[in-house]
Amino acid sequence: MKKQILAAMLAASSFGFMNSPALAYPSIFPDTGYSWVGDTMPYYDGEQFRIFYLEDMRDGEVGFHPWSLLTTKDFVDYQQDSMVIPYDTENEFAKDSALGTGSVVKDKDGLYHAFYTGFNWRSMPKENIMHAVSRDLVSWQKLPEDTFHGSKPYVYDDTFRDPNVFYNADYDEYWMLITTRSKKARGVIARYTSKDLKHWEDKGILFENDMGSSANMECPTLVKYGDYWYLTFSDQWPSRVVHYRMAKDSKGPFVKPERDYFDASGFYAGKLAQDKENLYLVGWTPTKADKQDKKLTDWAGNLVAHQLKQHDDGTLYPVPVEKITKQLRQDEKLVPITQSGTVSVDAKSYRFEGKGFANVVMPKIEGMRKITGHFTPAGKQGTFGLMFQVGPNQTGALNLVFDPSKQQVAFYNTDTARIGKAKPELAVPVRLQEGERYDFTLLLDGTVAVLYINDQMALSTRMYGLPEHQWGIFSHDSQVVLTDLQSSTI
Repeated sequence: MKKQILAAMLAASSFGFMNSPALAYPSIFPDTGYSWVGDTMPYYDGEQFRIFYLEDMRDGEVGFHPWSLLTTKDFVDYQQDSMVIPYDTENEFAKDSALGTGSVVKDKDGLYHAFYTGFNWRSMPKENIMHAVSRDLVSWQKLPEDTFHGSKPYVYDDTFRDPNVFYNADYDEYWMLITTRSKKARGVIARYTSKDLKHWEDKGILFENDMGSSANMECPTLVKYGDYWYLTFSDQWPSRVVHYRMAKDSKGPFVKPERDYFDASGFYAGKLAQDKENLYLVGWTPTKADKQDKKLTDWAGNLVAHQLKQHDDGTLYPVPVEKITKQLRQDEKLVPITQSGTVSVDAKSYRFEGKGFANVVMPKIEGMRKITGHFTPAGKQGTFGLMFQVGPNQTGALNLVFDPSKQQVAFYNTDTARIGKAKPELAVPVRLQEGERYDFTLLLDGTVAVLYINDQMALSTRMYGLPEHQWGIFSHDSQVVLTDLQSSTI
């Protein structure tokens, strides 16, 4: 049956591949329900975002990762088009028996061009840059004659992928950024240029790994926003986070900001995209093996989007997508179930006195939610935060922890009572000072939770124990006040 369905989906239209009928559904961290979102390739068509992505079917087939498409105007309501560019199912030695990351660009005549990675471990080279065209962004025609691979010096280990193509008005030419490696066995981003989107000329290395490792810099994007050009990439190892650099010219030199990332490794392969006003970073949060919180992370998961804002000096910081927060505007009354320890409750305010462990337990979480509030440390500081999958002992199995002593906010995949003796699964640096207020927004949908802290950082997490369980707030030896705690839904 699976092969019959695949054969039907691969039926060709008069122009190229014809996808299956689109499905529409609301979600702030979407997947399809039967597959998972890998590397995203967002494209704004002037009215809405077409978010192409590598669809991870996990079906055991020899080929993998077709390009599929999610379309949205508000990052809440999505239309799903399955498999708009398929991998080759006929030839086991085809250059595109698997597809990899790329990008979409529109030419001066209104024709859309997709550039993507073709992969086949049986052939040499294993990775090639490939090309397809479309009139409607849904039906695509492959142009195998335009396939090319890197030459010297990009031949170290056959890494040549993730083409990011855009029209650079500053130089009146198309640019293609490619993840590859130099003869120094170090990750680099190469720059190719073209006048016609068919013939490409190697212009050398645009940017070389400056992080003290030899890691590949995957899924690059280069976007001008305001007065600055922003280069983003994801380090393949050891951190696996999305970094950025900034410059006044698209050719560089690129400057490394003091804080050069936005989230921890629970968010990967983020690529920049902008509409008429705003800048976004679109990536994915991984699933975990066997859908168990204690297991290792998989490749691919749910789409996650951050909105990016600029400081006066041009540096960037993540905030919740404003179109999402405006949709989640139906306030719910929070009525605590239990409380224990030295904590006093007054309407939407909770005051912890800093003596041992104290907590307040809330009702079960269901559906899409936005939880907001303000933490203000008032004196003695231990740890405090939010706990999830709360059990009979009034402690959580999953915790988002503010830790002033370490100047960080972290995700602990362990019991709240054992946080002091455990290592966090994920953490981001956040400046936490006595007497200062820390605003937070937590977006929840299914098993994905993304926390935004005080216009500083985001922390994307996977929590299988989140839905249908009680949650709460806690303090361990912290004098802290939580005000204006609010839960909202659509």
